[in-house]
Amino acid sequence: MQSQSSTETVFSYHQQTKHHFDRYASSLGYLDWATQPNPFRMWEGSEVIPLPLLKKDPGTAYDDLYHRDRNPQQALCWDTLGAYFELSLGISAWKSTGVTHWALRVNPSSGNLHPTEGYVILPDMSEVRGGVFHYNPLLHALERRATLPGEAGNGLETHFGAPGFLVVLTSVYWRESWKYGERGFRYSMHDAGHALGALVFSGALLGWRHTFLKEVLDEEAEALVGFDRVRWTRHEEEFVDAVAFVCTGAGRNIPKRLPPELVREASRCEFKGSPNRLSGGHADWEAIERVALTTRKEHGLTDVWQAPSRPYLDRVRYGFSASEVIRKRRSAVAMDGATGLTRDEFLAILDRTLPRAGCAPFDIELGSPHAHLFLFVHRVDGLDPGLYFLIRNEADADDLKRACHEEFLWQPVEAGFPLALLKKGDYRAQAAEVSCHQDIAGDSAFSLGQIARFRDIVEENPWCYRRLFWETGLVGQVLYLEAEALGKSATGIGCYFDDPVHELLGLTDDSFQSLYHFTVGGAVVDERLTTYSAYHHLKDVNRDS
Repeated sequence: MQSQSSTETVFSYHQQTKHHFDRYASSLGYLDWATQPNPFRMWEGSEVIPLPLLKKDPGTAYDDLYHRDRNPQQALCWDTLGAYFELSLGISAWKSTGVTHWALRVNPSSGNLHPTEGYVILPDMSEVRGGVFHYNPLLHALERRATLPGEAGNGLETHFGAPGFLVVLTSVYWRESWKYGERGFRYSMHDAGHALGALVFSGALLGWRHTFLKEVLDEEAEALVGFDRVRWTRHEEEFVDAVAFVCTGAGRNIPKRLPPELVREASRCEFKGSPNRLSGGHADWEAIERVALTTRKEHGLTDVWQAPSRPYLDRVRYGFSASEVIRKRRSAVAMDGATGLTRDEFLAILDRTLPRAGCAPFDIELGSPHAHLFLFVHRVDGLDPGLYFLIRNEADADDLKRACHEEFLWQPVEAGFPLALLKKGDYRAQAAEVSCHQDIAGDSAFSLGQIARFRDIVEENPWCYRRLFWETGLVGQVLYLEAEALGKSATGIGCYFDDPVHELLGLTDDSFQSLYHFTVGGAVVDERLTTYSAYHHLKDVNRDS
């Protein structure tokens, strides 16, 4: 159990950053375009090593993303590493109004602001000496931060009992707080979860498996990527999120810690490059600084959870390849108010969000799942409109039911499937109202809030506040891909009225909290925008995408 001051800091931040009908969480209240952050981190002065772009996308069927036994394992080489990053953290397209243009990424981000950065620790390869690298999505290149002694980087296989490499995700909170103020920490954590999901799915195409290293402390991860020696621009610091081992060959029972000699050698290395300045000015959000400090990971996790083995419903057929779905994922900005789903499509989408043993993306082993789906069903053929609930971890079922309104039916929709009808009715107006009056939540086929077990998880370990948001981001990435695979669209909704959502459910304390909203339906496409290919700006003919 953590100290009361630590946990209360997290609870205070969460309460302070709630939106209410009569007031929103603190932000500037306008967009200061003069200080808009650069969405691309560059390590100036570091060696830039271009990665190859895919000449042809893998033909893997979308459905096979979730079935590891269908994806043969490919060896780590320069081409597969390039494919891994291109289909996870890379650029997916450019949009232009004719006056301004901006990049879209494979991994989703709140406001397309992209607080998440990716680093990789590689063993020696035929193309490069092993070391610590930053992935630059603008250039689709690795920026060498440090060169590791051969015995350090090449010792990864010995330590983990399998060939592979390490990937590290970090966050620049300023990118989100520029627009969203003190709530920006929450959105950065959503995006870390999105990015984890994007990495796991990209790896699944190559037959690679990710394991979250839950015993790694923030201090160790910072030493590994050299952050303990960086002179950051104030407010533009990067903070370590997750460290994962990417297994590229046969391996079982992956250790959840870093090799001590690797951390030791990294702490002695010379790190090259300086972080580029992202903004000309900054606003100061002390609430984010406090919660970031309080939620540092200072000891390993003891949470051990075994995902159940359960078959997929497999009632729909997808018409796209996995890479097509990954590349064309977009965040809808409006829904048409007409497009619906069949019952089988709706159940298939929800089915993919359930953790399963040995199935992407939840086999990254973040720990016990605690995010559940409170659903506003609007347009699903064969299902009554109304309020529904999907329980993703049966261990939370009894507590959830006791916490919610006594009047709810909890009527199973289908035998053996954890979806229940709470109450019939037309809730389109309420869905939009509690999502900050955004019509997109009512004009969809369905929308939802992710309701997570909260107080006792944070009391046990304040760091898990971050992990809860990562879980919601992982679920969100599944929802994004499922919608695209079915020819529909989706978008995450970070702006919602927290306590009015709880009141709608009947929650009277913070045992459970709503952490992320989502909506799925038929998107309204803005035909005024011009789309350009992802890497048209790279002139090297050998890297045409």
